[in-house]
Amino acid sequence: MADLDPAEQIKELSSTLASVESVLDLDAKRTEIEQLREQAGDPELWSDQENAQKVTRRLSFLESEITKVEGIRRRLEDIGVLFELAAAEDDADTLTEAQGELASLRKDIGELEVRTLLSGPYDEREALVSINAQAGGVDAADWTQMLQRMYLRWAERHGYPTDVYETSYAEEAGIKSTTFAVRAPFAYGTLRGEHGTHRLVRISPFDNQSRRQTSFAGVDVVPVVEQSDHIDIDETELRIDVYRSSGPGGQGVNTTDSAVRITHLPTGIVVSCQNERSQLQNRATAMSVLQAKLLERKRQEEKAEINELRGDSVSSWGTQMRNYVLQPYQSVKDVRTNVETGNTGAILDGEIDEFIDAEIRWLRSRERDTDA
Repeated sequence: MADLDPAEQIKELSSTLASVESVLDLDAKRTEIEQLREQAGDPELWSDQENAQKVTRRLSFLESEITKVEGIRRRLEDIGVLFELAAAEDDADTLTEAQGELASLRKDIGELEVRTLLSGPYDEREALVSINAQAGGVDAADWTQMLQRMYLRWAERHGYPTDVYETSYAEEAGIKSTTFAVRAPFAYGTLRGEHGTHRLVRISPFDNQSRRQTSFAGVDVVPVVEQSDHIDIDETELRIDVYRSSGPGGQGVNTTDSAVRITHLPTGIVVSCQNERSQLQNRATAMSVLQAKLLERKRQEEKAEINELRGDSVSSWGTQMRNYVLQPYQSVKDVRTNVETGNTGAILDGEIDEFIDAEIRWLRSRERDTDA
């Protein structure tokens, strides 16, 4: 595309943006914004804190999305003038600026186009992310904490609120496990491709002989449950333990046994919550996490049954999915999409949108092949 005349490139981008605007149905979103603003202005809204937060998050998301699309449309209309000005004045600096803006617009419109692919039954939900240390000892625990920071930084960069429900600290360094929610519409659809095993290769900071160490952490992403979801949980099939919350190095976060761990005996699923002061609140949150994991398990089982009837023997995509190498060279590579970068520092600081977008395209392509 770089070989095309700028006017042709702008025309193609404008056509792509028009398609995106059509799929996103901006008029319907503007109508919903007006309705949400009316709800937000009702003094009674905050009598139900959970619903009020849901309304305000949805309103903020829609306003941001409309602003983003309208801003890109204005930039696209302005860039033609910039190219004309550069040509009229034979100004190399203005031409360079226009070319840079054109590349930026191509990237931004591409990201919007990826957003239109999020059409799965749960894609518009908020996300629950769990990360667990796997093989690799203390390095795996340290790696798990690095991944937690990466995703929380990613959410922060996008302005997405997060709630950390549970963090189980390892004895020497790092964490054994963590569960947190990303409170943004389409967070599940955006992040579900991150599900799988993440592999780190580096010189271990915990090895006094400075040997290279390979460690693994598993990332699990499920949609947040809503009231319309029906999941039967037999209380007799639950083991509920309460314990005292703790921080790094055993530092007490709480002086009471308020943290709650729930084990679903038939499946072996274990969930915990320790971020609230109240044991009852932690129990309610842990039950919500358990419902989300059971809902996703049910969905995967139903999907597996359909695939078996079709004779689809393709294995689950939730296996090893990304390699992070810090020594002897620096590289992050997704094994499914082959997206790769040497800027490991930026990736670990949450700049993972290129990987996420590629995963969304990969999953959508795979699902289309399955449905064919």
